[in-house]
Amino acid sequence: MLIDTHCHLDASEFDADRDQVWQEAQAQGVRAVVIPAVTQATFQPIMQWCAQHPQAGFALGWHPMYVAQAPDDALQQLQEIVATVLAGPQAHQLLAIGEIGLDFYLTRDNEAKQIALFEGQLQIAKQFELPVILHVRSAIDSILKYLRKHRVHGGIAHAFNGSMQQAAIFGQLGFKLGFGGAMTWPRALKIRQLAAELPLELLVLETDAPDIPPVWIGHQGRNSPVQLKRIAEELCLIRGLETSQLIEMIGKNSTQVLPKLAHLCT
Repeated sequence: MLIDTHCHLDASEFDADRDQVWQEAQAQGVRAVVIPAVTQATFQPIMQWCAQHPQAGFALGWHPMYVAQAPDDALQQLQEIVATVLAGPQAHQLLAIGEIGLDFYLTRDNEAKQIALFEGQLQIAKQFELPVILHVRSAIDSILKYLRKHRVHGGIAHAFNGSMQQAAIFGQLGFKLGFGGAMTWPRALKIRQLAAELPLELLVLETDAPDIPPVWIGHQGRNSPVQLKRIAEELCLIRGLETSQLIEMIGKNSTQVLPKLAHLCT
């Protein structure tokens, strides 16, 4: 049960062939895809596409790198939109609040606004009993601080690149850790070690398409959910497991942390 737990299939890079890419991914065995929003402007296009594709689910939220675009009433609007969706025909496809989190890689000048938006979205997730999909770049300790403060219903730490200790804390808080194209690069020693040594029950697969391409595409290539099977095979090599065994276990992890996924995979 291959599931791409983090894929920006709504991105402009797929405007010319979005449906074809998804058909090819399904032909490769991908059973479901999760498309996290990054701003409110992306909510409606994502939901419209998912409405036509029953194996697609989505998350709604404000990405920390777009905090400058968030209006003063962003949290109120998000709360109202989530309530409306959960009362409508796409309730089963709204899997989580996301992509939310903190990003201190480029700057900390907007740290206070990032934190305020993050905390508010955690509260919304808690209110509606939804998991969260986290962006954690260069901010894992701060992320964990606020997850302890706001005990949400678990979720996924996307593109995890932290320590074994941080991974254990995420696990204690009900989170899984996303691994994708980055671990296919031979020089990504830390990520490959994490992929090899972390408890398998903490791992889920993702592409982050069109970003974080695997090594066989190259740094400038467009990633897509079509690559998920080969990424899974790379994880099998890293861990020394049979492909079918690993895919089954990773699939269970995905549906455990995002429970509505199980309905999309039937």
